[in-house]
Amino acid sequence: MSGLPRNDPRQYDELADQWWDVSGGFAALHWLAASRAEHIPPAAAPGAVLVDLACGGGLMAPHAARLGYAHVGVDLGRRGLESAREHGVLAVQASVYAVPLADGCADVVVAGEILEHVEDDVAVLAECARLLRPGGTLVIDALAATRVGRFLMVTVAERLPGGPPPGLHDPALFVDRRRLLAEADRLGLDLRLVGLRPSMREAIAWRLGRRRSVRMKPTRSTAVVFAGYGRKR
Repeated sequence: MSGLPRNDPRQYDELADQWWDVSGGFAALHWLAASRAEHIPPAAAPGAVLVDLACGGGLMAPHAARLGYAHVGVDLGRRGLESAREHGVLAVQASVYAVPLADGCADVVVAGEILEHVEDDVAVLAECARLLRPGGTLVIDALAATRVGRFLMVTVAERLPGGPPPGLHDPALFVDRRRLLAEADRLGLDLRLVGLRPSMREAIAWRLGRRRSVRMKPTRSTAVVFAGYGRKR
């Protein structure tokens, strides 16, 4: 990655042409976007809003449209937001620590693959809670701060097709699940965590060019990749 340090946001600009390549460096993010959508209810009324924190190139766009939401994407990366706009996302260039949107504006907040990229994941969770209306849906996914999580997602996954591009993650930022759940409760969020892994059979078929996508399957263990599904009280 041109000698950039781990977790440097400039990496996303270097990889921006791969956002919508289902065989490229962001392939697994397509799989995760589809998995998130399975836990988002259809929009209850016209004008319902889905706020997508760290939206990147807007991979949630087809799912948000299918479910009937106005899709607002927030990200710092200019090139990713340009791609998101091309796919119908209402793009906002801003920090996930200070989103320039009103309290309670969102029916759904998605914070996918961002908590393990920030110094203060609880501050991002607080923004999720602030943006959500009471009863609104929260969907997150992240990487767990465990030895096995760091080994599999950095040492192993960065060497595998479909895994994260080398250097994209800093394992020191991976997420403490117990602390996350405690802070979620304090913020008025009912949140449950579920482990995720790709279907091995489908991943092999994808690698052979026989599939465009791979399903993420739930697992009991949240020690590597996990999702969080919840509502604001």
